[in-house]
Amino acid sequence: MPFARLAAATTPTAHLGLGLAAVGRPGYITLGRETDLPASRSVEDLRERALELLDAAYASGVRYVDVARSYGRSEEFLGDWLRARPDIDDVVIGSKWGYTYTADWRTEVEGPHEVKDHSLAAYTRQRAETAELLGDRLDLYQIHSVTPDSPALTDKELQGHLAGLAAEGVTVGLSVSGPHQAAAIRAALAVTVDGEPLFRTVQATYNILETSAGPALAEAHDAGLTVIVKEGMANGRLAGPYAPPALREVAEETGLGCDAVALAVLLAEPWTGVVLSGAATPVQLVSNLHAAAVDLVAGQLERLVGLVQDPAAYWEGRARLPWN
Repeated sequence: MPFARLAAATTPTAHLGLGLAAVGRPGYITLGRETDLPASRSVEDLRERALELLDAAYASGVRYVDVARSYGRSEEFLGDWLRARPDIDDVVIGSKWGYTYTADWRTEVEGPHEVKDHSLAAYTRQRAETAELLGDRLDLYQIHSVTPDSPALTDKELQGHLAGLAAEGVTVGLSVSGPHQAAAIRAALAVTVDGEPLFRTVQATYNILETSAGPALAEAHDAGLTVIVKEGMANGRLAGPYAPPALREVAEETGLGCDAVALAVLLAEPWTGVVLSGAATPVQLVSNLHAAAVDLVAGQLERLVGLVQDPAAYWEGRARLPWN
């Protein structure tokens, strides 16, 4: 599977990846975007920022890039970057299907910015769209934000098509979201096609505020799945200006940023395969990558463990974050 290439990397940042959700569309729920992004947020301005981030990430040893159909033009921007650098063949590319971006490049819309649909028809349409933008460079295709009630966990016809994609050499995985991530992960582990497990990766929200999926992610790792951690910065709630005092204190003790400390905790989990950086600027990216150099002692970890929130409260708070 393609993640074998990532695991074989020897650079210090081998287990940090870059996600383009923050720069693939003008509106998102990450705090601080008013200062992180160009004022105009035009397609060309965000394209330029995405290419800048990809260059910086590659130069720093990052070899995994995460995009999605619902991240605006993220697949398009990544495809542009890949085509302009045909000699680069050691980057693992993951995308996701299951949400359709509906905001039409606006930050303020009536209704949702994206609409979920885990049907076979949605998969067929979005798989063709992804292929048009990324060609044969796609290594991993994940179902976006699976919850325990998702039809993707029971739709045998859809699962058969996903197994066909896997037979073509594209790894099949899923991402999960919400307060019941653990239940969704465990349900996914039970999905088989012709006696073989369907999913080979799982991407989950996990950070020092929301750790409820941890035991299920350990089970997924033990079952042979690669675990990808998303939202390690809790949509900006763990970044310097918004970080809780305990995190700021530990960061000051290490001499590094709150972001590096928060991501270092995730890198230290024995089941972690890849931790995604959602940086919106090259400066943020470099600071995120310092996570590989953080060495926390027991007392510091104990203070950070005290920040864990009840899952329901965490996800209620996330739902209140504005699209900005």
